[in-house]
Amino acid sequence: MNTYVNKEKLEPATFAGGCFWCVESDFEKADGVVEVVPGYSGGHVKNPTYKDVSSGGTGHLEVVQVHYNPDTITYKALLDIFWRHVDPTDPGGQFADRGPQYRTAIFYHTQEQRHAAEASKKELDASGKFEQPVATEIIKFSEFYEAETYHQNYYKKNPIRYKMYRMGSGRDRFLDAAWGKSDGEASKKPLKEKYTRPSDEDLRKRLSELQYKVTQHEGTEPPFNNEYWKNKAEGIYVDIVSGEPLFSSTDKFASGTGWPSFTRPLVSGNVIEKEDRKFFKVRTEARSKQGDSHLGHVFPDGPEPTGLRYCINSASLRFIPKDQLEAEGYGEYRRLFQE
Repeated sequence: MNTYVNKEKLEPATFAGGCFWCVESDFEKADGVVEVVPGYSGGHVKNPTYKDVSSGGTGHLEVVQVHYNPDTITYKALLDIFWRHVDPTDPGGQFADRGPQYRTAIFYHTQEQRHAAEASKKELDASGKFEQPVATEIIKFSEFYEAETYHQNYYKKNPIRYKMYRMGSGRDRFLDAAWGKSDGEASKKPLKEKYTRPSDEDLRKRLSELQYKVTQHEGTEPPFNNEYWKNKAEGIYVDIVSGEPLFSSTDKFASGTGWPSFTRPLVSGNVIEKEDRKFFKVRTEARSKQGDSHLGHVFPDGPEPTGLRYCINSASLRFIPKDQLEAEGYGEYRRLFQE
């Protein structure tokens, strides 16, 4: 968690995912998240206490307020973290914690957050990841009440009791079953260690001259003369440098530009967007999270459902056909191509 940042640049995001000890712990692991504060939102009682909220009579939910640096992590990436650490299909609570105060919700602070949350929820529902519909509510943010001091950083101050609670709650068993070992608290290998950037020496040996120029020096390959611009096969595209999953053929479309174009990333947290002021104009650059590879740019002229066009260099990508996903270690994405 990066604390060396001008706090005036931070933006808030508020999520309810059951026990706020667990949700605080999960969000604090993300690069770009500066502070996570447990508290209460969504109710009708002023200055509620934990005892008031846990009774279920105030209308509040246990929430965390995430203060993040948008230059490092996007709101879309925060949404992806949220979905991967809750059971979004449970309307009656989360895991061992039952009652309306423990249900899941996304509290939006701006209309941009609202639209992003609605699109993200719709995408998850349509993915078929869960048999039951997504029950998470999307609610306009009104007030936030900070929880009592002993709830702040509980997982750090009481590590043994926290570990016992989390293990007994069933949260990690559900997350491991739904997303695989890399996403839960019980994971032996954090996601950011699974996909890493090799040394520059290794990259010079592995990559072609064009691949190195594009990924390491923000180069651009020629349009209509690259490997994937008209590839119509089903499968996913991963970072040529790190191997992290970036895009799916299910979101690829013919943009007419001569470069592979996608409406959205396969895993939003793996694609970082940064302001690019080169060549006397402002554009949005797309880079991979773990490999830090230059991928291309994002433009607001794409088709529905996002209205975005991720214009990506083929030289930044490696394509994995759907029938090779298991063999290559990406079996979890096979579901995208099941009829």
